[in-house]
Amino acid sequence: MGVTLKDVAAAAGVSRSTASRALSGSALIAAETRALVEDAARRLGYRPNRAASSLRSRQSHLIGLVVGNLVNASFHTIAEVVQRRAAAEDYQMMLSITDADPRREEGILRTLGEHGVDGVILIGTGSNAAASNALLAGGTAVVNLIRGAAESAAPTVLASDRDGASDATRHLLELGHRRIGYIGGPPGTNSGDERFAGYEQALRDHGLPLDERLIERGPFEPSFGSDATGRLLARVPGMTALFAANHEAVFGVLPALVAAGVRVPDDLSLVCYEDISWLRWWRPPVTVVDNGARELGELAMDLLLQQLERGRGSVPHARNGRTYRVGAQLVQRESSARPRDV
Repeated sequence: MGVTLKDVAAAAGVSRSTASRALSGSALIAAETRALVEDAARRLGYRPNRAASSLRSRQSHLIGLVVGNLVNASFHTIAEVVQRRAAAEDYQMMLSITDADPRREEGILRTLGEHGVDGVILIGTGSNAAASNALLAGGTAVVNLIRGAAESAAPTVLASDRDGASDATRHLLELGHRRIGYIGGPPGTNSGDERFAGYEQALRDHGLPLDERLIERGPFEPSFGSDATGRLLARVPGMTALFAANHEAVFGVLPALVAAGVRVPDDLSLVCYEDISWLRWWRPPVTVVDNGARELGELAMDLLLQQLERGRGSVPHARNGRTYRVGAQLVQRESSARPRDV
């Protein structure tokens, strides 16, 4: 048997309840008493039983962050924000990766619920509203981030993807480009649909029809970006600009352009979605749409902590939770320029 709270209390000469309050930081315990209990705990090597404490208080002080992958640099930034904010509020963050598999995502959400996490931030597939609603109904705080789910009762934090994609496409149009390739996420995802809608709207505003030959939409994977780039270059030799709106795909787009001997921006102007530091150091530095990853993470944590402050079991279970937006910003660099034939 290990050292128990009862042992610590006896060594400090206080009751078990006083020892418990002292170690939990209760303001009702005098500083001198707290020091006696903490000293006894250190001397005896006492380790609190967090599982038992969680059962008594119905609080685990755990927050789950569920992401599709670790390729997307925005997810790294968001994880840093969630970890920092969680630690400041005495929570631990648990990171789970779904590989964008709806079944795996559902299993992870179920497991997090079974382990009594206090809250979950879900960057999901959009396919598991029932699972996240079940968490809410059980008193677990939930926030959808970047990708929402129809019928979700949880609040959702999204980037202004349509506006950001429209600004990027308009930027290329105003430089004089008319044959603008598009590589984006799959239909049925918030970012995939909204970014494509922004691209289409900008073309329409400039009186240009949608050319299906210039469009590639697929999974959030670098391999898709590489393959899609090759198909576009072969299918549309006259393409003068490329908008890579799937961030994970960017990791395949850039090496594919290098391998094909495409000079940016001399042969092809390039705009990518979501900023990361090494895009600033690429040669040439890449024009991007900054989706505000840090602000997305901060707002998601604000909403999660608001739910947690209301207490477990008090999260309202209503259909279609509110949606919040964080603005996107076009950052112009040297990868986009006027086409040579203009």
